[in-house]
Amino acid sequence: MSKRHLFESPDGLVTKALRGIVAYNPSLSLDETNRVVYDTAYNKSNVSIISGGGSGHEPAWSGYVGQNLLAASVAGDVFASPSTKQILAAIDAVPSEKGTILVITNYTGDCLHFGLANEKAIANGHKCKMIICGDDVSVGRKGNLVGRRGLAGQLGVLKVMGGAAGAGGSLDQVYDLGVAFSQQIVSIAATLDHCHVPGRAEHGTLASDEVEIGTGPHNEPGYRKLSPVPSPQDLVKQILTYCLDEKDPERGYVGFKEGDEAILLVSNFGGMSHLEMGALLDELLEQLAANWKLEPVRLSCGFLETSLNAPAFSVSLINVTAAAANCSYSADEIKSFFDAKTNTHWESMTGSQAVRRSRQEQFVQPPEEPRKVIDSAKDLRINPATLDKMLRAACDALVAAEPDLTRWDTVMGDGDCGETLKTGANCLVAALDSKQLAANGSVIAVLHELEEIVEGKMGGTLGGILGIFFVSMRTTLEENLALAKSGGLEQLWAKAVAIALDNLRRYTPAKVGDRTVMDTLIPFAEGLRSGGLKEGVEAAIRGAELTKTLKPRLGRATYVGADSSRGLPPDPGAWGAMVAIKGLQSGLS
Repeated sequence: MSKRHLFESPDGLVTKALRGIVAYNPSLSLDETNRVVYDTAYNKSNVSIISGGGSGHEPAWSGYVGQNLLAASVAGDVFASPSTKQILAAIDAVPSEKGTILVITNYTGDCLHFGLANEKAIANGHKCKMIICGDDVSVGRKGNLVGRRGLAGQLGVLKVMGGAAGAGGSLDQVYDLGVAFSQQIVSIAATLDHCHVPGRAEHGTLASDEVEIGTGPHNEPGYRKLSPVPSPQDLVKQILTYCLDEKDPERGYVGFKEGDEAILLVSNFGGMSHLEMGALLDELLEQLAANWKLEPVRLSCGFLETSLNAPAFSVSLINVTAAAANCSYSADEIKSFFDAKTNTHWESMTGSQAVRRSRQEQFVQPPEEPRKVIDSAKDLRINPATLDKMLRAACDALVAAEPDLTRWDTVMGDGDCGETLKTGANCLVAALDSKQLAANGSVIAVLHELEEIVEGKMGGTLGGILGIFFVSMRTTLEENLALAKSGGLEQLWAKAVAIALDNLRRYTPAKVGDRTVMDTLIPFAEGLRSGGLKEGVEAAIRGAELTKTLKPRLGRATYVGADSSRGLPPDPGAWGAMVAIKGLQSGLS
């Protein structure tokens, strides 16, 4: 885990962060002295919900202050509870005619300071209640005196309580809902590494072959370390077993019967990519349906409650049906509270789910494309064995070159060139094997297949260039097939490649000297026209070699400040094109 921070010192960091956080909602105010964020537009006739805790968990809790959620939040130092005085300031900032409920996670400092503030508020004449949320199943029952610690399941409690308060619920109704809902949550976290706190010299780390399960949100050690690292599928299986195995005497906290409605919360601790979080959510939903017969009726996934920059996440499941059985609200009403719109960070992770479809309805297949019919009068055919040999040689050469292409593109670009070309090569080989693509010797059939591969499997700039190149070349071959008889096959190929490049110039300004794939293709076309295939291949090799001396003038490589005087790798696109052209030539021998 990186120890680098934009703000290296924690001094003043929390207050400065809160000043920034309130900027997105003009109705929010910040009491800087007490680090209290409160909603100036809150309705005094509704129950006020207040939460808070240590900083470093943003957007919890300041990011949830607003309509149908929190009336106020209070922030302590990083991973440290706010003081009693701060909490009392929050209570005073949002007085309610119906009363106030403090909702916190189960950590000793929070329990003591919020508890004392609750007692003092009552003594001062406030109608005040308090709920302590503990949902972590990694903390088993044996030898545990303080109960389960709090994870992101508490955010679900806040959301339904905020919705109920916004709907006009009484103090007792909203409180009973919060208690019932909080008692039906099971959560567990897993981490790839621990976070680093600004200003601290040391922090815990995990080895590269370890994953920790049962981690806390303050760098607390997990329940156990897993080594070697399990696959994502195996890790999700273990997580769900810890949460849902009712036969586990240590962790069977909540039961789910067939037909029970559940809510799923997946919280990014701060360091997981959105890409991986999406894949994690899909795996969770797949296994919940297949192994546990659960299809959540609502879900939220994202930065619910973070742990600074930790590459970790937590999973929470809530039995809405069981919660409804223990309060005055129905399951449908609880879902409506979860759906109630806010003007807070919550919306970015939950979207709109009041009208739901099954997951299978969301996954659609593209319409079947009509089978391409090749006009025999416009088809260029060569010896099938020669065509097959040429294509396989080019593909084998590209696959062998992939490590170098990837390494060079990582230095000068975004690192995708090698994999893109390897993907295309493997797809073409698969078509040669499964579709007997070269069996009739049809060059037009091969170009059709290449167009399909490029358009469907090869993204990035190079995929776009090759797509235009192949379709233009195919069209030219079809329209000028007679040239093969009058001028010879090499003249036909020279014209097709030249016209394809002319068409490509409509979409890219790249030319020789710009350090792109055109440094190979343009010399190849010129050599092919003047001296046939042999001269074309030699020109392509010279062009690709020359890119080692050229400064990038187009594409991502222009952004990296390359110094050609120190020697550069060749342009990976130009080199890949040269490798393919050489491979085609070798297949003729």
